[in-house]
Amino acid sequence: MLTKSQTDALYAFLGTRRHGLRDQTIFLLSLRAGLRAKEIAGLKWSMVTNADGDIGDAIHLTDTASKGRGGRVIPLNKQLRQHLVKLLEQEQQRPRFGSEMGFVITTERSDRTSAQAIVNMFKRWYDDLGLLGCSSHSGRRTFITNAAKKISTVGGSLRDVQALAGHSSLAVTQRYIDGDSEARRKIVDLL
Repeated sequence: MLTKSQTDALYAFLGTRRHGLRDQTIFLLSLRAGLRAKEIAGLKWSMVTNADGDIGDAIHLTDTASKGRGGRVIPLNKQLRQHLVKLLEQEQQRPRFGSEMGFVITTERSDRTSAQAIVNMFKRWYDDLGLLGCSSHSGRRTFITNAAKKISTVGGSLRDVQALAGHSSLAVTQRYIDGDSEARRKIVDLL
């Protein structure tokens, strides 16, 4: 799991890169929407835009872009939504842009990228910052853990976190959630 200082450092670092907006968006898709590398690579504009072609309020991840039958709807975090709006404006300037079939994450040489390329990007970024033990799944794990910690404050349950994560069972979701010894100490004092 990533700490706030680590996420802030990586976000700032990515903003200095040649493709800063794209790279920050990739990071936020993991950190703020809990997407897997395969899902980031398979995300199409049609999954994040509304009928008017504007960025909508949710990611409508289809089964083809997700793992197995993991298609799901993920409400868009405000920061991620802002990045998608900017990235869409940038991509619309490309001569071969097609919002219906176009992929959100592209490269200079291709109109799409692969899951392995996303995994490699994360590895390179974490290595560049000296963040040991981090992977393309670190943002997803952070998203799931943070959602689990906060879901009860909005009237939800771990089943809602499971749905956001696209897991077929609650047991899988629970494996992603990191515990907090300070929280355990505080809850015992409240009992």
